[in-house]
Amino acid sequence: MTELLTNTRTTGPVSTAAAPAKEDTQAPAPAPRAARRRLGPGRAIPFGRLIGPVLVIALWWFASAIGYLDPRILSGPGTVLSTASDLVSSGRLQDNVLISLQRAGLGLFFGVTAGVVLAVAAGLSRTGEYLLDGPLQIKRAIPSLAMLPLLILWLGIGEQMKVTVIALGVAVNMYINTYASLTGIDSRYVELAEGLDLSRAQFIRKVVVPGSLPGFFVGLRLGVTASWLGLIVVEQINATSGIGYMMFQAQQYAQSDVIIVGLVAYGIFGFASDAAVRAVERKVLSWRRTLAG
Repeated sequence: MTELLTNTRTTGPVSTAAAPAKEDTQAPAPAPRAARRRLGPGRAIPFGRLIGPVLVIALWWFASAIGYLDPRILSGPGTVLSTASDLVSSGRLQDNVLISLQRAGLGLFFGVTAGVVLAVAAGLSRTGEYLLDGPLQIKRAIPSLAMLPLLILWLGIGEQMKVTVIALGVAVNMYINTYASLTGIDSRYVELAEGLDLSRAQFIRKVVVPGSLPGFFVGLRLGVTASWLGLIVVEQINATSGIGYMMFQAQQYAQSDVIIVGLVAYGIFGFASDAAVRAVERKVLSWRRTLAG
């Protein structure tokens, strides 16, 4: 109030002539706001990822029903379902599936463990980076399946060789993605941790782990796929059990329906495992706001 009086004395009385006259007419109503454009992918649909596979099956069923597909080359869905029912009744499908799941699970476990350990060792230490990153980048350029002759020579044709082939494919995917995410952490967070005088364990728990989790889950999804790809190949090399062995035996007798049952089993397990990793990723990384939702 004192300031207001002081300003009035120094500047003189305020002229009322300059004040705008009050209009009787009302101001025009504001124009309606234009609808906001949605630039993102839109809202998620429950079980929306099943739409694509269902359409593929429907197209396959339709092409088979109208006689477009030769059943000697590609059996129809009805025949495949009947064959799958017979394989389940005899117990043949369950036995082979369990063995395949065991091989894929062991290869995935060892591959994920090795990939993460190597990524941490190379990402948090210059010495580890110089020693590990070069050989692993070279291995990245060499397909695991190309090493089959050498692995058979070293390990034989037993389960050890099969699990090793799967683990190699998984480990490379885990290393590349986890290492890239870990080394991509903003250096300001590292400086902040140093300023707060965090210990090595606290730095890993509060900075390294949250920063590398996005790359870890990308690598895990690719690793799960790599485990199934490796499994398909190793189960057709001197195997006596597994889905791949069942398919190889069916190929000898031109049983396309049994082969498709094996392919469908691989596809179901691959789709389900990827969906499981996605669900865990959404739960663990719920603090992120991304287009995936």
